[in-house]
Amino acid sequence: MPAGGRRAPGGRGRTSTGRGGEQHRRTYAARVRRVAGRPSVATGKGRYVAVRVVLVGVLVVAGLKLIQVQGFQAAALSAKAENQRTTLINVPALRGSIEDRNGVKLAFSVETRALSVNLRVMRKTWAEFAKQNPAKGQNFETRAADASAFIAAKLPGKVTEEEMLADFHKQQGFTYLVKDVEPSIADEIVEQFPEIGSEIQAAREYPGDTLAANVLGLANWRSDDPDVSKHSVRGLAGLELSYDADLAGTPGQKIADTAQGNDAVVIPGTERDVRPATPGNDLVLTLDSDVQYVLQNQLADYVAQSHAKGGQAVIMDAKTGEIYALADDKTFNPNDSSTYTSELMNNKAVTTPYEPGSVNKVVTATAAIDAGIAKPDTVLQVPGSIEIAPGQNVHDAWPHGVQNFTTTGIFAKSSNVGTLMLANELGPDRYMAMLQKFGIGQPTGLGLPGESRGYVPPRDTWSASTFGNLPIGQGLSMTVVQMAAMYQAIANNGLRVEPRIVKEEVRPDGTVVPQAPPQTVQVVSPQTAQTVRDMLRAVVQHGKGQNSGTAPPAALTGYQISGKTGTGQQVNPVTRAYSDTLENITFAGILPADNPRFVVGIRLDAPDTTLPVGNSAGPLFHDIASYLAQRYQIPLSNGEAPFMPLVIP
Repeated sequence: MPAGGRRAPGGRGRTSTGRGGEQHRRTYAARVRRVAGRPSVATGKGRYVAVRVVLVGVLVVAGLKLIQVQGFQAAALSAKAENQRTTLINVPALRGSIEDRNGVKLAFSVETRALSVNLRVMRKTWAEFAKQNPAKGQNFETRAADASAFIAAKLPGKVTEEEMLADFHKQQGFTYLVKDVEPSIADEIVEQFPEIGSEIQAAREYPGDTLAANVLGLANWRSDDPDVSKHSVRGLAGLELSYDADLAGTPGQKIADTAQGNDAVVIPGTERDVRPATPGNDLVLTLDSDVQYVLQNQLADYVAQSHAKGGQAVIMDAKTGEIYALADDKTFNPNDSSTYTSELMNNKAVTTPYEPGSVNKVVTATAAIDAGIAKPDTVLQVPGSIEIAPGQNVHDAWPHGVQNFTTTGIFAKSSNVGTLMLANELGPDRYMAMLQKFGIGQPTGLGLPGESRGYVPPRDTWSASTFGNLPIGQGLSMTVVQMAAMYQAIANNGLRVEPRIVKEEVRPDGTVVPQAPPQTVQVVSPQTAQTVRDMLRAVVQHGKGQNSGTAPPAALTGYQISGKTGTGQQVNPVTRAYSDTLENITFAGILPADNPRFVVGIRLDAPDTTLPVGNSAGPLFHDIASYLAQRYQIPLSNGEAPFMPLVIP
């Protein structure tokens, strides 16, 4: 400043460069920086407003969503929650029963329970209970032990305490504990331990155990299908399988509230019916359970006596084709799962064809009589052997020179040579036509699963040796039922009736549903059938010299019997050639011959032919026929069968 303290003119903006001026500048700059770093009032108000706007927006959105949920989506969400809480449960239908022709129950279902538990829910429930009630000293382990002891005590012989404990400690969510529990016992267990579930199931009972088991087959509760609508008693074999749809009925459904988890648990008391189950139809068979029982036992005894590998037999109504009994010496018990093997469950009488041997000669006999080639007393000069193809000869079962056989004698003594002589006169075409009329090589329509149609080589493949084998029962095959059906046609005046084993069905309301009428074929005229039937009476004839037939032991006092024996060579499974030791021994018989009521077919699989009972099934036929005559009080024949000459000196 100038002397005297006055500012020089024009010095308003002049800055001193001394020490005092420098300090002034620093103080001013610091004040400016402090002011610049402090927010203004206007900026703070802006941010406050922005936050308020955001909060209001969130509240508005939440309110709108609440209005949408409560006002517009309430019904849909409620239904969704209900669907998550409820479960549609299958209600199994009661399976229809199977009865014999007299109303005897052969198979029926009983209601049972299957006990189960959701282990995750059980562990969680009892863990919480233990926390809330520590003084009671109970937890999952003690509860599981109590339940195991209680269930084992209620179900002795069905489950043990140790098995129950093991189930309770499985590392999984859900498990079945025990099945086939009586409903009343299941209710007691569930009342004591509400966490254990009780599922309605059914058990199939076979009161006769092995009785007709090969025919009835087997049905069991099946719950391994992911489709719960199929959880029911399901047919697995036999008639239970082939008629499964009719027997099973229609399952019902119900809704129940469930506690959701990995496995839904039904809340007790919340079940409500939607659709009741419809029981299945009852099946009425043509079988007579008493006759079936006797046939099974007689056949099994004879197979054992003859040391055979097995055997099958059938008893058929001569006029209707209804089967009264169908047996295999080997069978199983549907009530015992340890017997469920393919060998024991196989119904070989319909599934297993065999080469029948001379019992098939009825085809040649019938065709020859029907064509007028021969009459019963026509005499043929029969040598001991015949050439059927260059270098191939067929012999009779016993050595002999040229002999004078009657036509009746050819079949009564079962001459292979005489049969082929008649077949050659008949010719292959007429012979094939007769085979077809008798139903050989065709299914019988019996309705049992696994039925074989047998085998007849196609006509265009026949050679001279083929036609040299077929008339004597080699080179073709048939089942026991097919064999008996041939003789049923002869017994029924030439009319072959399709065999059947199901008589009718009965609906739950009692309505009878008859089976479709069996198909019929008029094989030959009634006159031809009667002539053949009369000729075959000589098979059981006991005469002097060479005038005895092949099966006098099959005769039954007071009754005329027609029948035919058979011995068919089996194929050796190793060499694939005909065996010299393995044979099918067969017999087909008609009781009585003068007024037929029953036809019986028997096959023995490779019996020991060195034994007296191994060479023929005639004695077994006698025993079966004797029982049938007594059981059904069959009237005696009108006198003995007339003597018929077989070999003329």
